[in-house]
Order: sequence, then C-alpha cells, then structure tokens
Amino acid sequence: CPIHNQIPDWNDLVYNGDWDNAIRNLHSTNNFPEFTGRICPAPCEEACTLNLEDIPVAIKTVEQAIADKAYETGHIRPYPPEKKTGKRVAVIGSGPAGMAAAQQLGRAGHDVHVYERESRPGGLMRYGIPDFKIEKHYIDRRIEQMQGEGVTFHCGVNVGVDKPVAELLAEHDAVLYCGGSETPRAAGIPGDDLGGVHDAMPYLVQQNRRVGGEPIQSVAWPSHPIIAGGQHVVVVGGG
Repeated sequence: CPIHNQIPDWNDLVYNGDWDNAIRNLHSTNNFPEFTGRICPAPCEEACTLNLEDIPVAIKTVEQAIADKAYETGHIRPYPPEKKTGKRVAVIGSGPAGMAAAQQLGRAGHDVHVYERESRPGGLMRYGIPDFKIEKHYIDRRIEQMQGEGVTFHCGVNVGVDKPVAELLAEHDAVLYCGGSETPRAAGIPGDDLGGVHDAMPYLVQQNRRVGGEPIQSVAWPSHPIIAGGQHVVVVGGG
C-alpha cells in the first residue's frame, strides 16, 4: 500500500465485525479512506496472494465499506482540538494534500485557513476525476466535517494575484504550499501540437465543471470549450 494502510489488520477486524476499531486503524494511516476506497488503483489487490489460485480480496471495496459505515454510525464526525496553540497557518490549495494537511494542523490546535483559487474546494479530486469514479458529495461531506473542526476555507482566492504572498506571510505564522500538478506531459511526437489535439486535464476539468453546474472556464482553467460530441475520438494512454 503506497500510504501504508494496515490492510491485514482491518480486514481481520471487519471479518470479526469490529467496525469501530477498523475505522480507528484505517484512520491511523489514512485521513480520507472514503476517497481512496473509491479512486485508488488498488495495487494491493494485484499483490494479493489469492491471485495465485483464485480472485483477490476486494480490499478497496472493504476500505470503502469501513469509511461509509463510520459515517453511518457517527464515528466520522468533527473532532475539534481540546486546546488551541494560538498559531495561524495558511494552506495554499485544497486538493487531497491540502485537505489532509489542514485536518492534521487543525487537530493539532492551530487556526487553519485554506486558500483555493477555484470556486469550490477539492482541487483536482473535484475537477479532475469524473463522477463515475467519485461523486462530489463525498468531498462536500468531508469538507463539512473539517469546517466543524474549525478549518476555514477561502475559495475564489488566487494567491499571488488576489492575495499577495507578502500579505499572506504577514497574516500567518506559517504557510504550507499544497498546489497540485496541473502541467500536462506532452507526447513529444509529430503532430501533437495540431488543432483538435488536447491534453486530458483541460477536458476533464471542463466536463466536471459541466456536470457540477459550474461555468466551464475559470481563473485556473481559461481554455476554450472542448466538445467531443459527434466527433471521432482517439485516446492515447490508458491511465
């Protein structure tokens, strides 16, 4: 497991019906199992020894079930810190890294402010991954929990443009940069700069914004509309 989930342990806990300790174990290594349980490529399942003779354990599905059960039973809820440090921390970017950092810093007692240039938090998890992989209400649910713990989200703020970096540094005791990787990797083959050739990310962002009822263009993604309807499309890459 890339994030070192203790898979045999919480598999055994679920097998024995101990869902409470299963989510405690899972949260010890993973802030957001409801996300990874849906979008992780699950290399653990490929490595499962049952592959030798049968089908592997559906580890990703078990992880998803643990998180969903924890929400149903109230084990995932706001946990505000008992003591405050008096320190103010800015987190730039509200993707998975920014959200995880904000939650950990908030629970440590700091006053955490997350700055996001898009109109809604979630980063590329919201705008880069289609709904058939993860429906965005799962992100909204976690954001609400974090707000209940005292984390403040400032959306529509483009740091360095709307808010000068010097101002950000003056207002906070620490600044953590958690910007995602939005730069496409060109194929480097003849013709990849021709009209009608598009990188995946601008298209995915536009489609996610359409599905979410938002304008397809934003400060972060000002590109022209990409319409694939009625077109003969070739996709290069199977990621």
